[in-house]
Amino acid sequence: QLQASGGGSVQVGDSLRLSCAAFGPWISAYNMGWFRQCPGKEREFVARIRPNVRATYYTDSVKGRFTISRDNARNMLFLQMDSLNPEDTAVYYCAADTSGAGNKDVDDYDIWGQGTLVTVSS
Repeated sequence: QLQASGGGSVQVGDSLRLSCAAFGPWISAYNMGWFRQCPGKEREFVARIRPNVRATYYTDSVKGRFTISRDNARNMLFLQMDSLNPEDTAVYYCAADTSGAGNKDVDDYDIWGQGTLVTVSS
C-alpha cells in the first residue's frame, strides 16, 4: 500500500514537496513513479526513478522544475515541485512498478497510492 501526502493550495511560483510512504511492500527494488490527473482527463506520467536512485526521467512539462527522489532506507518517495503554475493543478499519485520493466505508461505500474490534490492559483 502506498500513501501520498503533501498536496495543498498554493500560488503561482510557489513550491510543494509531495511524499509517498510505502506500507507493506519494500519498494527499494522497484521503479517508482509520480503521475497526475486533472478532472475529465486521463492520468498522465510526471516522473519516475529507478531503484538505484540515479536514473530519473521526467515529462517535458516539468523538466527543470520538479525533482523526484527516494529514500530507500525509509521506504519513501518524494516529488519536489518548484515554480508551480496553474497547469500543474491535479491529483498526484505515486506508484510502484514491481516488474522493473516499465517506464512512463500507467499500465507499467501495479501498486498505486490514493492521490493528493495540488491546486495552483494565479
